[in-house]
Amino acid sequence: MSVLPVEGSVLTRKPRQLLLAFFGEFVCDRYFAPLRASVLIGTLESAGVAASAVRTNLDRMVASGLLERRRLGREIGFELTPHGSEVLREASGRVNGPAPFEPQGDGWTLVTFSVPEHLRDLRHRLRAALTWSGFAVLRDGLWIAPGAVDLAAALDAIIPDLPPASITAFSATELDGFPMAEAVRVAWDIERIRDAHLEFIAHWEREDAASGLPPATARTLLVADWLALLRADPRLPRQYMGEDWPADRSAELFTRRHREFAFPAVRDFAALVD
Repeated sequence: MSVLPVEGSVLTRKPRQLLLAFFGEFVCDRYFAPLRASVLIGTLESAGVAASAVRTNLDRMVASGLLERRRLGREIGFELTPHGSEVLREASGRVNGPAPFEPQGDGWTLVTFSVPEHLRDLRHRLRAALTWSGFAVLRDGLWIAPGAVDLAAALDAIIPDLPPASITAFSATELDGFPMAEAVRVAWDIERIRDAHLEFIAHWEREDAASGLPPATARTLLVADWLALLRADPRLPRQYMGEDWPADRSAELFTRRHREFAFPAVRDFAALVD
C-alpha cells in the first residue's frame, strides 16, 4: 500500500516534513543522543521515501542549522541544534494546543517587509515563518493574518539576521462600511483550506490508514499530515468559513489517533535506537 499522497493532494508529505515530524515526536526534549542515519532512513523508507532523498534532506537540515552531524563509530549520527530544538518547541505548541484553528485574539495583524535580493534565503525563511503563523499576501507585499499574532515570537529566530528596519508591522480592526469578507477571499483560498481538512479526515478516519506500517512511522505520518494541515489553515474566524466547517472534526480525529499511536510508537522508537 502506498502511503504517499496521490497527485493533486492538498496535503503533501515531503521528506523534510517527515524528518521534522519524527524529530519533534521522538527526539526534541525526550532523547538526547545522536540518532544513527540508518534509523532515520529506515523509518522514512517505511513511508515510501527513498534513502537518497532522506540523506539529501538531512544534509540540507544540517546546512540550515537545524541538525548537527556526529560520528558514531562507522556511522553518522544526527542531533538537533539549539535552533532546531527551538523551532520544534514552537511548532509543538500548536500541534498539541487545545484550539489549533481558533484566532489568537481579535482584529488583524498586518506586515510588510523589505529584504535585499542577495539575502534570498533569508527572505524565504521569513515568508515560511509568516505562512506558518497564518499570514497570507493581501496585495502588493502586504501580508495579513487573523487575530493578534505574537510576531516577535514567530520571527524570533529570524529577526537577528535581518537588516535593521526590514519589517513594519501593525494591528488593525475592521471599519464600519468596509467589511473584511472580500479581503479574506482575496488573501486565502477558503475551499482549498476546506479540502485540506477533508483530505486529512478521509485518510485518518480509515481503519487501515496505518495498516502495515511500523508504529513510529505511522505516528510520524500522522504528525506530518497534521503539520501540513496547520500550515494550510490560518485560523480565520468561523464567520468567513461557511457552513459545516470541518476543523473541529479534524482536531478531534488527530487527538484520538495521536493518543492511539502513542504507546506502540514510543516502544517502537526505543527498539530502533537500542
